[in-house]
Amino acid sequence: MDCGIITSKSILLLLSLIFWAAGCALAYVGSYVLKSYNNFDNFFEDKYTLIPAAIIIGVAVVMFIIGIVGCCATLRESKLGLGFFFIILLVILAAEVTAFVFGFIYRGKIKGDLEKTMTDVFQKYDGQNSETRAVDYLQTQLQCCGVQNYTDWARTTWYSSHNNTVPTSCCRANSTGCTGRPDQPDLLYTQGCEAKLDQLLQDVLSYAMLVILAFAIIKFFGILSVCVITCRRSRNDYQPLYA
Repeated sequence: MDCGIITSKSILLLLSLIFWAAGCALAYVGSYVLKSYNNFDNFFEDKYTLIPAAIIIGVAVVMFIIGIVGCCATLRESKLGLGFFFIILLVILAAEVTAFVFGFIYRGKIKGDLEKTMTDVFQKYDGQNSETRAVDYLQTQLQCCGVQNYTDWARTTWYSSHNNTVPTSCCRANSTGCTGRPDQPDLLYTQGCEAKLDQLLQDVLSYAMLVILAFAIIKFFGILSVCVITCRRSRNDYQPLYA
């Protein structure tokens, strides 16, 4: 067994072993992206922004099965098994590239999506509905107030119907005596939520794209290793003819 075969088999075995770890990592990333979007789904009109996360989770599920197939096929040097492993690697690589492309596309659409829907959600704030819970969660978690800044609340029905005050979710953590009055900005979060939410989702998506790119590179080397083993075995299968 020459150096090329040994190296290729080692790469494939390593690739098979890390499929489980890769699956766990991708499942975590996909779930984190879904959770991040679901927490703020009231502020999104385009639900297709979840496509990258759905693809990641689907790939992660398949990886656990592929790890077993790849390990067995490599140890037995099975042409059928390696061929199947090769096809699977190509499909996963294509899926990861697709997820990466979708992630790149929707990075640019996040801000526009937020701009179209966030103002409407804040306008529907009444202290009881689902939009209220979404806005309160957003302002508390991101420590922000209003769309662009806290003065945006002056243009809402909530502000005029509650003695010209903003919701208490705009109050700074551990602040005492905060009643939501805008003339006490030192007790309120003054930065708007749009910029903070946009940055949060951009960071989450960037992290997911980096993970996808890293695993796509690993799959590429795995595909090359399958080709090396398969081609070498094909040459060894030929028997010399003697006169």
